[in-house]
Amino acid sequence: MANSYGIGTRVEHPKYGEGIVSGGDLDTLKVFFKEHGDKDIARDFDGITVLAQPDKFKEALSMEDVQEAMAGVLSRFADFTMLIPMGDKWKGGTMILQPEDTNLKGKEIPIETFFHKIVMVRDRIRVMEQQINANTKLSDEDKVNLQQYITRIYGSLTTFNVLFHRKDDYFTGDSSKD
Repeated sequence: MANSYGIGTRVEHPKYGEGIVSGGDLDTLKVFFKEHGDKDIARDFDGITVLAQPDKFKEALSMEDVQEAMAGVLSRFADFTMLIPMGDKWKGGTMILQPEDTNLKGKEIPIETFFHKIVMVRDRIRVMEQQINANTKLSDEDKVNLQQYITRIYGSLTTFNVLFHRKDDYFTGDSSKD
């Protein structure tokens, strides 16, 4: 592997498949493989095939460009929940689930815990949506059909919008009636 492989070079590894050079040092390159994560590959390893070299940047990237790119990568590949603010009026509150049968004990759940679970559901639906869109085995028709189900799922979750602080974080579904 030549030392001239820059960040962004698309490569193919015999074991890990297709990847993108994301960094390195004098002896190794850090290559991100979608199915295997980051791997350190020796620069002198001759089993790597270059698939594409990135074009040279005509302009320097702004910090905003870098932040936007990082947010996109994290939301697409990471399995964590981004910090979403809950409405102030709910902070410290409790959700009470009381069965009709008074002989049965109810359950109290801190609203913050419930809110966190709702945000996790939303984030996982978004990841599922991205996986569907990126899937090469599904036809465009299959993708559209699955997208319609996801839109309906979001629509079913709009009840929980009351918990969010910002309208930008709301669930939105299909506003047309089927």
